[in-house]
Amino acid sequence: MSRSRLPRILLTSGEPAGIGPDLCVLAAQRPHSCDLTVLADPELLADRADRLGQGLRIERVSADEPPRPQQSGVLRVWSVHGAAASRCGVLDTATAPYVLELLRRGTEACLSGRYDALVTAPVHKGIINDAGIPFTGHTEFLAEMTGGWPVMMLATPGLRVALATTHLPLAQVSAAVTRERLQRVLEVLDRELRLRFGIGSPRILVCGLNPHAGEGGHLGREELEVIGPVLEGLRAGGMDLQGPLPADTAFVPSQLEQADAVLAMYHDQGLPVLKHLGFGRAVNITLGLPIIRTSVDHGTALDRAGTGRIDSGSLDYALETAIHMAQASGREVAAA
Repeated sequence: MSRSRLPRILLTSGEPAGIGPDLCVLAAQRPHSCDLTVLADPELLADRADRLGQGLRIERVSADEPPRPQQSGVLRVWSVHGAAASRCGVLDTATAPYVLELLRRGTEACLSGRYDALVTAPVHKGIINDAGIPFTGHTEFLAEMTGGWPVMMLATPGLRVALATTHLPLAQVSAAVTRERLQRVLEVLDRELRLRFGIGSPRILVCGLNPHAGEGGHLGREELEVIGPVLEGLRAGGMDLQGPLPADTAFVPSQLEQADAVLAMYHDQGLPVLKHLGFGRAVNITLGLPIIRTSVDHGTALDRAGTGRIDSGSLDYALETAIHMAQASGREVAAA
């Protein structure tokens, strides 16, 4: 993206029975500093706007139209049909191909350079699998399409937390934290903070795995045998890495104010802190892909679809983050 061009952002509407379409309708009610296009069934969005009592003018567009700023009350929609008959809160296996088509088109459009970032509303993994389509999640789907090596990072104003491992049973975490994996995660995290966030020399806090970061081997040896040696080797290559740190003190303000990101060893080591700080205004970012992808930090909320009882704060922040990442990436390219 050139430094002067308006960022082009694609938003997928997600599971049609959930609140994804509601979030798209709400996003259209205010201007954004980007060219925002939604991938969705336009009839589904029109129905959801009526249910929410929101005025909405839908403009059907193609992927090749010139960019224009988002205007209040107007939603530019790249039409994907197959969800018009969806009912709020009622899952239907027949819509699974539609949901995956949203992701496929969005990813291909970003890979081709026609769009600068992909923002995803939540999907329902269970109903896609019930339809007979193997599906682990957004991240794995995007990694397979793009050939990337993904690292999950959540962010809220004032805190970024990346994960060395993601959705694993706790009993499997220690075996998964290998030297090879940890080194690759940190290399991706450092590179993406530079490229996607414009941070010249990222400072990363790295949590230990065990209580008190192993307490010199008395509470576990992963810090001595795996984490410490990896950090030492990467520091020698120029990375600014602090740790391994006890996780119970890594998140205190005096530590965080000097850090650009924290790397947690497992899901529930880092994310409870972030969600306590910023639930409803947090974003899920997939690092390590050749495209920019952000997402909301919540699920489909089937019971709230069409009711108006939702908070769009997470989507707002996902859009803001995608715009910032696209602009930072453009500056990096221009400077290269």
